[in-house]
This record gives sequence, structure tokens and C-alpha cells, in this order.
Amino acid sequence: MTIDVQSLFNTITKLKDNLGKVIIGKDRSIDLVIVGLLCQGHLLIDDVPGVGKTVLARSLAKSIDCEFKRIQFTPDMLPSDLTGVSIYNQKNNEFEFKSGPLFAQIVLADEINRATPKTQSALLEVMEERQITVDGISYTLEAPFMVLATQNPIEYEGTFPLPEAQLDRFLMRFRMGYPSLTTEINILSMQQLSHPIDSISSVLNLADIRVAQEQIKQVHISDAVKRYIVEISRATREHEDVYLGASPRGSLGLLRTAQARAILEQREYVIPDDVKDLAIPVLAHRVVVQPSARIQEIKPETIIEEILKTVPVPMQS
Repeated sequence: MTIDVQSLFNTITKLKDNLGKVIIGKDRSIDLVIVGLLCQGHLLIDDVPGVGKTVLARSLAKSIDCEFKRIQFTPDMLPSDLTGVSIYNQKNNEFEFKSGPLFAQIVLADEINRATPKTQSALLEVMEERQITVDGISYTLEAPFMVLATQNPIEYEGTFPLPEAQLDRFLMRFRMGYPSLTTEINILSMQQLSHPIDSISSVLNLADIRVAQEQIKQVHISDAVKRYIVEISRATREHEDVYLGASPRGSLGLLRTAQARAILEQREYVIPDDVKDLAIPVLAHRVVVQPSARIQEIKPETIIEEILKTVPVPMQS
């Protein structure tokens, strides 16, 4: 498949502009969501309530005309509440499968860390293999399938930290943050009479998204940049303040997201700046800091920034 950079860029711009009608002043967050969609990855939005996480997920689903489901995670939720359950039908003497809310295309897992580890584990298969297995029968989900999970980084009471295996399945983690003064005033004006999400319509269809997802893979990335990606990941594993570094899945995620960012910049090839720009959202949540470093309040993001300053950047040819 040959890549048409201009056509692909125009497709992405349509989506970006449509999301920008609802999510004001958050171009970085919109870019990361689009990159995640193009790379067929899942996103973890780690932020306080009320900054637009749910609206962003709903706007994305509406913009690409796909099925959206929102799941409110709670401590009493069971895995079957997500995947579905087989119910015995007395009329025909057979078990019938009733699908759960994971059978959608854009799934918002709201406050994912409020569910128990047993329930969280129900997401492992579906996030990695895009299929759900219930009673020995596997059900393949329709593409595109994307999980946008949220968690509150401030409130820890009644929460269960996400295990490393779960975190590693998220392509990126980021925060939206509070809007600026001017942006917040604009939000008040825009929503005074109605919510802007009610007025947007789909600008792309599922076929457009699937084509874009395949074309992204064709973006050229040199061996030197591939080596640069691996050296950054390996540096996280060898850092003295790190207990557990980024996995090879993290390296692959950095490669894929760099390819998508290149298209956002209207390029058909990846440069080191693409890698540097996405290193923190792709790798930081995969890094577990040593207890001694945690006491000193050393954060994974700080370690990634330090690594980016020390790993030699390949020369562009």
C-alpha cells in the first residue's frame, strides 16, 4: 500500500477540527487521542474530574460514527459486568450470550482504578487481542476498538492501583490539565445555551479510519531512528532510579506513535523530534521507580527527560 501523505493529512485535519469545536484549547490532548486512534492503541487519561475527559471520548466516537459505551467502574463490579454472561433460556433449553458494554468500538472506562484487580484483569485480553472469551467461546470485536480509561490522580481512597501488566497495555498516558483563563471564559460562553457536542456530526466513517490505520504503518522510519528508540527504552531499564523499565511493547509503541506524528506534521518519514515529543506519554507509565527514589519524589517523567538529554540523537540524512 502506497501512502498519500496529503490525503491522509487532510483526513486527520477533518477529525482534529471537528474535535476542536468541542474540546477548546486542548490541541495537545486532541493530537494524542488522534495518534492513539491511528495506532490502534488504548489511552489512559490521568486527570482530575471536570476537565473534559468524557466529552473528549464522546466527541471522538461521534466524529467517526462508531458505537460508544461508557462504563462507570466501581468496587462491586464483576468481570461479567464488562464482558457479558451466558443466560439459560428455558423456552429453547439453551444458553444465550448477553454481551456486556465492552462490545463497542470506543469504550470509556471511567475511574478504572475503582474496580478490583479481578475486574481490571477482564480488560487484559480485550485490550491486547481485541477479543473477548466467555465460557470458552471467543468473540472478535469490530475494528476500530479503543479503550479510553480515566483515573483521578488525587483521590486514592477506595481505589486499586493498576498493575504493571495493565499499564503496559495502554499505548499512552497523559493529562489534559485545566484550561487557561481565556479558554475557560470561552467554554462558559459556548455552553451557556447548549453543549457544542450536540451540534457536531461525523466527519469520517469507519472505512476512512481503517485505511488511515493501515497507511500509518507505511511511514518511513530509518534504522538509525529505530536504534534511537531502542536505546531510549533500554536506558530506562538500566537507570539507577528505575526498578522496572519500559518493555519492548513500549519501544514498538514509540515507533508507531512517531509514525503517526510524522503524518500530523505532513511528513512521510520519522525524525528524532517525533520520538522525543512522544517519549513521555508512551514510556513514563511503563517505568516503575525504585522505592528509594520515590521517597525523593523522583517521577518517571523526570527520568525520561534525563534520558532524552543523555541518549545521542542520530544525525538526519
